[in-house]
Amino acid sequence: MRGSAPRPWTAALRPRRRRRAAFSAAGVLASAVLLLPLAPEAATATDRQPRSGALQQAFAEASREYGVPQSVLLGVSYLQSRWDAHGGAPSVTGGYGPMHLTDAAHALAEAPHHSDGREDARGDGARPVPRSVRPAALPAGEVPARLRTLERAAQVSGLSREALRRDPAANVKGGAALLAAAQKRLGLPLSEDPADWYGAVAGYPGSSDTASAAAFARDVFDVMRSGERRTTDAGQRVALPRSPRLAGRTEQVRRLGLSAAPEEGTECPRTVACEAIPAPYEKLQGDNYGNHDLADRPVSQKTEFIVIHDTEGSWETTIKLVKDPAYVSWNYTVRSADGHIAQHVPTKDVAWHAGNWYVNSKSVGIEHEGFLAQPDAWYTEEMYRTSARLVRHLAQQLRIPLDRRHVLGHDNVPGTTPSTIRGMHTDPGPYWDWAHYFDLMGRPFHPTGGASGGMVTILPDYEEHQIAYTGCTSPAKPCAPHGSGAVRLHTAPSEKAPLVKDAGLRPDGSATTIDVNDTGARASTGQQFAVAGRKGSWTAIWYLGQRAWFRNPWSQPTAVNAFGPVVTPKEGLEEIAVYGRAYPEAEAYPPGVPVQALAPLPYKLLAGQAYAAGPRVRSEYLWAKTFDPAGHKVIRGKDAYYEIQFGHRVAFVKASDVTVRPSNE
Repeated sequence: MRGSAPRPWTAALRPRRRRRAAFSAAGVLASAVLLLPLAPEAATATDRQPRSGALQQAFAEASREYGVPQSVLLGVSYLQSRWDAHGGAPSVTGGYGPMHLTDAAHALAEAPHHSDGREDARGDGARPVPRSVRPAALPAGEVPARLRTLERAAQVSGLSREALRRDPAANVKGGAALLAAAQKRLGLPLSEDPADWYGAVAGYPGSSDTASAAAFARDVFDVMRSGERRTTDAGQRVALPRSPRLAGRTEQVRRLGLSAAPEEGTECPRTVACEAIPAPYEKLQGDNYGNHDLADRPVSQKTEFIVIHDTEGSWETTIKLVKDPAYVSWNYTVRSADGHIAQHVPTKDVAWHAGNWYVNSKSVGIEHEGFLAQPDAWYTEEMYRTSARLVRHLAQQLRIPLDRRHVLGHDNVPGTTPSTIRGMHTDPGPYWDWAHYFDLMGRPFHPTGGASGGMVTILPDYEEHQIAYTGCTSPAKPCAPHGSGAVRLHTAPSEKAPLVKDAGLRPDGSATTIDVNDTGARASTGQQFAVAGRKGSWTAIWYLGQRAWFRNPWSQPTAVNAFGPVVTPKEGLEEIAVYGRAYPEAEAYPPGVPVQALAPLPYKLLAGQAYAAGPRVRSEYLWAKTFDPAGHKVIRGKDAYYEIQFGHRVAFVKASDVTVRPSNE
């Protein structure tokens, strides 16, 4: 597959259904409901359900059995899984259950992110990157301790590995046993005071450096101070009472004996643990060099985008790859269990990550650790939080607006030419919780217009919005049911109507599928589209040059009304071209720099259609073929473009071809 997708997170912090709140201890036991079956291929909603309050009670029982304060267990679990069980499915780094007990050897992936598929991560036809050799999977004997905590939990708890993977109650006990064992190893008592557990909490994710361990403990204790409650993916309501005066014994982190990671030269917020692991800039055979380009952004070019990826490799494999001068590159990697961040390429330089040279030259790329091939594997809450802090910091420093026109998934980056569309990657996919991610950045999605605003923002309730996908584990096999941040698009207002087609993905006119990696009929949370019609519980939008319908019932909306600028073909034009990059006109190129073909994509924006307009940008092309950056040039043309939300991926149209108007006209 072309990029795996992170998964189950609910929209607990969504403005429409804000569930986060502090509350008294009296409300704890009253907050539990039914837990759904644990197997990934669960049966009916009434089959084998445990009694009400099962998960909350499991935390209480584990607390009593192992002498770990219940608030500590709940806090650690929240930062790992947000108390979700994920039906027994592993995280992207092989973690299981509410306590994220890792068993990487049980499901180690075979390929890292950029080694599979047909995408050239540099995305510049003038200088393509030679295809990289797929590295071997990390041998089981080299799996670090942080990726095999389930094995240790089985040893100290006496519970079977299968139970620790599949049974949430057993999983919670396994996590409690690990914390109790760590407390004893640190020479600390099994105290009833949560403040005495700071060191054990800091060591839980297996961080290799002091800053990451301390950052994780700080986040856990912040959650314990503020309190949390939410309904899990299995219907359990779990509560963590607030303790506003709680102060952890931070000096205990020193007992872990961890080293300090090199931070000099990193561009990270102070609220995360960040280290410098530079990507090499080296001359290779002939005229080749790697694995990025030196630049002087934002002086040379304005950084417009932040692109979200997942690695499909472990942290260790990913670090090896980014240090290979013959491989490709990205700016940052975020580790799963503890949210540790490594910066590889300065934001002033151009990393090779998005498969589109125009986007690469104007973006920062962030990879998230995840080596499982299944797109329905999930990310930890700590990874979401630290990544959100990083994105917010970069947006502030680089003056990038925090919206879905500027914060893109790799699956939203357009192909550069018709021939590259099918090879573009599809991470992070339909299970990435964009609503939760933007909530954590302090930029929640919400209505910006009324019913006559002429535009919608896609915003399904992640937890309740469960649509069928196939291909997570094998072709055509149904994926396990869980929440999704994407809606499916039909040719008519009916579930029986065919899905809309993507002429770029399928030039032969074949049908779009419900495969998890098929983006041909998909709109994702936060994306905005011009309204093309409404009928009953269905809303139509303009999408890839056609009218596309999605279910949007009043009782359970999957979009909210919006208002903003849209583009439509200028009067007198029957259709206009759509592009995957905003390159200059031929006359703008100086001698010695080959003209880059504009190469329209195989779509047409027709008269009468409208598309949500992003920023107006001047045409640019970064000519970079030489190891010596003195030979690089930024060519700027007279042509200007508008970025538009054309399909699941963004696109560009020439400003001279369109009229910009309010969406309600």
